[in-house]
Amino acid sequence: MKVTVELDCTPEEARRMMGLPDVGKLNETYVKELSKFLQGASSVEQLQSFTKIIAPMGEAGIKMFSSFVSGAMGAASGKSSADKKKD
Repeated sequence: MKVTVELDCTPEEARRMMGLPDVGKLNETYVKELSKFLQGASSVEQLQSFTKIIAPMGEAGIKMFSSFVSGAMGAASGKSSADKKKD
């Protein structure tokens, strides 16, 4: 049996319905601080040290995040990981 449910709601309504916290103010603060830092960065070394702070696992963490995003996009489009290997 297959059941399909369609919800017509805003992202804010969906967030509240699923019980997720409102991180709008946190996001604004994060973006503001990141912008300040990037404007003040005058060398490659400063950017590299910042990258190490936000990605403590380094390249492995970035690859893991990238594969997570790719998997989520594939799931949203209806493709499974097995389908991707065939392509």
